[in-house]
Amino acid sequence: MSYPTVADQPARVLYHHRTQGKAVEGVHIRGIADALRADDVAVDIISLPGADPYVSPKKMSPTQQARPWMKWVVSLPEPLFELAELGYNLVAGWRLWIYLATHRDVGFIYERYALFMFVTVLIGRLRGLPVILEINDSSTVDRVRPLCFQRLATAIERWVLSRASGLVFVSGVFRQRVMKAHGGLMTPAIVTHNAANIDKFSFTAEQRRLTREQWGLADGEVVCGYLGAFVPWHAIDQFVYRIADDLPEHPHLKLLLVGDGATFDTVQRFVRERGLERQVLLTGRVSHDEVPGLLAAMDMAVLPSAGDYTSPVKLFEFMACGIPPIAPDFEPIREVVREQQTGWMFPAGDLNAAVDAVLLRSTDLQRLQQVGQAARSYIESERQWRHNILQLLAFWRRVR
Repeated sequence: MSYPTVADQPARVLYHHRTQGKAVEGVHIRGIADALRADDVAVDIISLPGADPYVSPKKMSPTQQARPWMKWVVSLPEPLFELAELGYNLVAGWRLWIYLATHRDVGFIYERYALFMFVTVLIGRLRGLPVILEINDSSTVDRVRPLCFQRLATAIERWVLSRASGLVFVSGVFRQRVMKAHGGLMTPAIVTHNAANIDKFSFTAEQRRLTREQWGLADGEVVCGYLGAFVPWHAIDQFVYRIADDLPEHPHLKLLLVGDGATFDTVQRFVRERGLERQVLLTGRVSHDEVPGLLAAMDMAVLPSAGDYTSPVKLFEFMACGIPPIAPDFEPIREVVREQQTGWMFPAGDLNAAVDAVLLRSTDLQRLQQVGQAARSYIESERQWRHNILQLLAFWRRVR
């Protein structure tokens, strides 16, 4: 697929983040950085020490910390943890100032917004340098780990969102929610969903045959896949519990569940106790290099749950592979999936409906292939990382 050359683009972009740079965070950072570099824009990344998204271990649980010191920080009592986040502005500010003093060709800073983080916007304003924030989080949303200094976090967030050069939200509903929480007082903003590159999620018939053979999958058997963390909020454990009674009556259906996490051992014990090892295949932790082969074996994929304002990266990766998704009908997913054209949706929170949808779709392999191909065509034409950076650069030209 060819793309036009982007005119009037920055010589260099600085990507700053305070994440661990792994799992979906690393996928997104690399997606943006690689797409910019492919367009002849130099990209430098400033990460937490030890959290470079390009050198994170290839085989790592998404629920484990990238470095021992990160585990220690995360284990701090909430007040101390938040004070550590606030204090990191001093470290980040020093590193950003030194970097910018020696790289005067930076066109703009692209930062993955983090709570209590304000120094990047402050430095950008002092130096007259555009700062565009990617908003994946907010002090105003419900959190697994409730905030202690809620009012302080919200005050800093309101200041940052009103003084950055531009904001990039991961979904339209999230933009609306944050705008409402902050009284609509924000800088210019756009919505850019996640993406996936077709060339990273392509496989041959031979790869599919070998993977299915490796996992004992016969011709005619339909594979419903899952890729991600085994954590309560993704509900893959609850999905397995709900579908277990139906599997013996649908011997053609196999579940291929890729990943690990907090609920993995419990699910594994349940599968063994129910004697479902031949129909529920648990890979455990796998390296990134193994993922394409596992995806090649799937005929459809299920997302039992997702954030009600987030843009799930794995949704785009499934679609890029030509694997039709069955996903909850949260607004961000409805912004992407076209019902019965590029996937199917069920009422969010209704796992019985998710089970029914998987059982129903497993009976028509030809239809799965048709919808999967349409999903892949959609990603190819509209939702590769290249499309995201074209939108980003156009936005930069508007707000600089």
